[in-house]
Amino acid sequence: SISYSRHMKVYDFYVKENNYTRICEQKSMLTVNGQFPGPTITAQKGEVFIVNVYNQGNKPITIHWHGVDQPRNPWHDGPEFITQCPINPGANFTYTVVLSEEEGTLWWHAHTEFDRASVHGAIIIHPKHGTDYPFKKPHKDIPIILGEWWKANVSHILEEALRTGSGINISDATTINGQPGDLFPCSEENTFKVSVKSGKTYLLRIINAGLTNDLFFGVAEHLLTIVGTEGRYLKPFTVENIMISPGQTMDALLQADRSSNSSYYMASRTFASRTNLVYNNSTATAILEYMDAPPIARSEPYFPNLPASDNITAATEYTSQLRSLASKDHPVDVPTHVDEHMLITLATNILPCQSCENGNRLAASLNNVSFDNPQTDILDAYYYSITGVFEKDFPKKPPFFFNFTNDSYSKEFRLTKAGTKVKVLNYSSVVEVVFQDTAMSNETHPMHLHGFAFYVVGMGVGNFDKTKDPSKYNLVDPPYQNTVTVPKLGWTAMRFRATNPGVWFMHCHFDRHTVWGMSTMFIVKEGNTPESRMRPRPSNMPKC
Repeated sequence: SISYSRHMKVYDFYVKENNYTRICEQKSMLTVNGQFPGPTITAQKGEVFIVNVYNQGNKPITIHWHGVDQPRNPWHDGPEFITQCPINPGANFTYTVVLSEEEGTLWWHAHTEFDRASVHGAIIIHPKHGTDYPFKKPHKDIPIILGEWWKANVSHILEEALRTGSGINISDATTINGQPGDLFPCSEENTFKVSVKSGKTYLLRIINAGLTNDLFFGVAEHLLTIVGTEGRYLKPFTVENIMISPGQTMDALLQADRSSNSSYYMASRTFASRTNLVYNNSTATAILEYMDAPPIARSEPYFPNLPASDNITAATEYTSQLRSLASKDHPVDVPTHVDEHMLITLATNILPCQSCENGNRLAASLNNVSFDNPQTDILDAYYYSITGVFEKDFPKKPPFFFNFTNDSYSKEFRLTKAGTKVKVLNYSSVVEVVFQDTAMSNETHPMHLHGFAFYVVGMGVGNFDKTKDPSKYNLVDPPYQNTVTVPKLGWTAMRFRATNPGVWFMHCHFDRHTVWGMSTMFIVKEGNTPESRMRPRPSNMPKC
């Protein structure tokens, strides 16, 4: 059951258009409370908080609590037409956000079209009273939200892409806490700066809120000790820089132990796994300033050593170091028996489009099904047994097998079919999903599952071999994530227990792939006890 407290935190989110100027140009965009990034939510493990969303903008909106499992509470998960109808302009909706086992850094963002480009913010979850971090308590939290900036209105960019059936224009800048940094014109004065004191340890809570790019991030002359990802702790490891995919969070300890200079750049640039496509190859900067540096040490900031944008080795070597803490206070419970095996291929495709300029439009698919958003939300359709909204036959394997990672595939395979297909799971069943990238996409994919964290038990390059690869799984201390980077022309295996009844979206967190259809969902059936059933449908759900 959900325990409510009279001291429960309540947040008011006013979504409205505001004018912002970056890289010498002004535009109007949606924000929450006039902030970009939006307000930070702070909580303790296991708490419940309330967010009142008032839509004072000019288009429908929803908010998703990324990485929050929301046990038995799919009604307030947020993706439009999946678990709710959007909040229309002039309307409001109250979300109840239920924390359970999450501890660390998560985030919230709009889950409508491309609105999360500017509607997003951090969620910081501290240990419960009476418990401690599994490391020395840091002097201070520093949210570092990596994003992207388009000079144009992102809604217009999406509309144009859907009209023509073509790709999405790349962003004009990467940002750190809303600012591109002083390598961009008209930006030096507003570059994000953070002040530190020598001898103190800071917890950087790093979030990739971008729509389209994996990112490298580092701090000049400072090592980062990675201690958590996506609301779960990790075995600490120390690196010069990280690779973080859209949707992911990383918790990194930074020891302020440099005195040779007063300021150091933080910097972020794209990791582009598919370099034959145009990508944003600019570098965003912020500045770490020592408040107690002697005057003699003041000079231009040092610059970090970031990998080249096409350095796949650096990206995969970083990801391979993620391991669950697996301690007495933070144990793992990796399923060893699997009830449902799924092999899901990831592809970018084409679909016929009479109104598009060349007769086809770009699409994306899972197991050759390109997800088609319904016009009423699937959770209501499931709850009220409304027919004709979705089909229960999402395939557990691809419809045809070929050498997935070889680019000599038949061009007929590029064609896909649109459908609103879901996978139904029995309560408490154990599911293993192997995501397989294909030559039809030929890039990394950050795959995100709502309602669950999952154990990433295996990862490799090439085609998944079901007879050999499972023997190499890590069932001892695999990372427990909600968003995992599937390697280019490779595979990732994850497992979870279906103990959260409801409707839960699963999709690529590159937003262009989501709107093109690289999505499906799990409907988890209810169990036989009150604790294994969904909460009742709130009476104030928005109407479609």
